[in-house]
Parts: sequence; structure tokens; C-alpha cells
Amino acid sequence: MAPSRPGNRRTRIHVVSDVHGNARDLARAGDAADALICLGDLVLFLDYADHSRGIFPDLFGVENADRIVELRTARRFEEARQFGASLWAGIGGDRAAAIEKAVRKQYAEMFAAFPTPTYATYGNVDMPPLWAEYAGPGTTVLDGERVEIGGRVFGFVGGGLRTPMRTPYEISDEEYAAKIEAVGEVDVLCTHIPPEVPELVYDTVARRFERGSRALLAAIRRTRPRYALFGHVHQPLVRRMRLGATECVNVGHFAGTGKPWALEW
Repeated sequence: MAPSRPGNRRTRIHVVSDVHGNARDLARAGDAADALICLGDLVLFLDYADHSRGIFPDLFGVENADRIVELRTARRFEEARQFGASLWAGIGGDRAAAIEKAVRKQYAEMFAAFPTPTYATYGNVDMPPLWAEYAGPGTTVLDGERVEIGGRVFGFVGGGLRTPMRTPYEISDEEYAAKIEAVGEVDVLCTHIPPEVPELVYDTVARRFERGSRALLAAIRRTRPRYALFGHVHQPLVRRMRLGATECVNVGHFAGTGKPWALEW
């Protein structure tokens, strides 16, 4: 728990999401803040803005990265899966082991960049079983759990819902709803994915609706937290929206901006 600040000093929290390999800026993300909150997606499998970056182009080259981005952007997911499978068959070996080795390399760098204290939850492209190996004493990992920071209660729910993309940490709607229920009433509700609101889930560059959570939307309306903070949608149609008493904020695509979102009270 971050210590309460004495006297009339204010508490300042910095929030990031969708780090996707940006360790350089992550190392400075907690500067001048009492704590850092990370809402997941530390791993970079493929940078849709720069196809030379990420695990996929490292293994298969930029031309193949160009092709799979083209297929996914056109929502030709089955063709993309078949194309990916052909690439893996071409290099042989253990696919899972190759991915885990690359993810471990990125996690070692990302977790080393976290300041103390950091409170983090998983994104849909993360691999939760590995986090315990890399999270140091100054990093608290929370999923379906609560913590008090500076006198306010923060709830955390990680992961994403199932999609044709089949990213590593996608779970069922029922499992996700159970984690939302376990968090209960909080001052600030922190999730990786947004509530299911069209303006918050539509990506203007990818030109598609990402998956948001109806259970999260219902919880916001029912429990009325001060803030609902999330990421996942990199270029949302709307970054900030009030739902009743709750300010819903997409804290930004940190990999692209390098700047945390600040909450102060």
C-alpha cells in the first residue's frame, strides 16, 4: 500500500495501459507520482504501426508481418490463422516454447522498469502464469481484487473477453463477470478492457469494434465508482465519457504516447 501523504499534501497516481514493449518510457512513468498503476498488455507480439517490431516479425520477418496485419485488418481471421500456422510449420520446433522464451525476455525488461510502488493487472495479450516470476517486491499484481491507495479503494480486473484473435488471456463472459462481482464497490475501478459502450470500444484506425464488457458496464451503473479506468482500445472514438456518477477514461496507448494519465486528489 502506498503511504498516505502527511498534512494537506495531495496524492498523485499515474496510470498506463497497453505498454507493448515501451520499457524506456515505462521507467519514467512513475516520476512525481506516489504510485503507478498498469492496466496490462506489457507484451509486444506485433506493432500494427511499425511491422518491424515485436515477437512476430522477429521470428518471421517484416513481409510476413505486413501480410498478417493486412488479413487481420480486413477481418479475415481464419485466413490469418492459416497463414500463421503455415509460418510456424515452416520453422519447425515448439511454438509455445518459442513464444514463451520471447515473452520472458520482454517481461524481464518491463518488470525491471516498474517503479515502487506499482499496482498492475493483466491485459489480454499477457501471460499471467509468468508474472509471479518477474514481479519484484515493489509490484503488486491484482486481478479480481482491491487495494487502498492514498485513502481510496481501487479495484482491479484483468484480461479480455474471447475474440477471433485468440490472444493469450481471453476468458469467458461469466468468468469476467465473477471477477467484477468479487471487486464490489470501489472508488476507482481499474480494468484492461472498457465497458461495452460503442463510443468507447470503437477503434478509429483499426476500424472495428473491440470487445468491451457488459458486466463492467452494469457494475459501473450499479456501484457508481468515481472513476472507471481502462485501456485496450488504442485509438478510441471517445477517450473520456461520463456514465452517471462515473468518469470513464481510456488512459491511453502508452506504447505510442509514452505518457501516463494522472489522477490526483
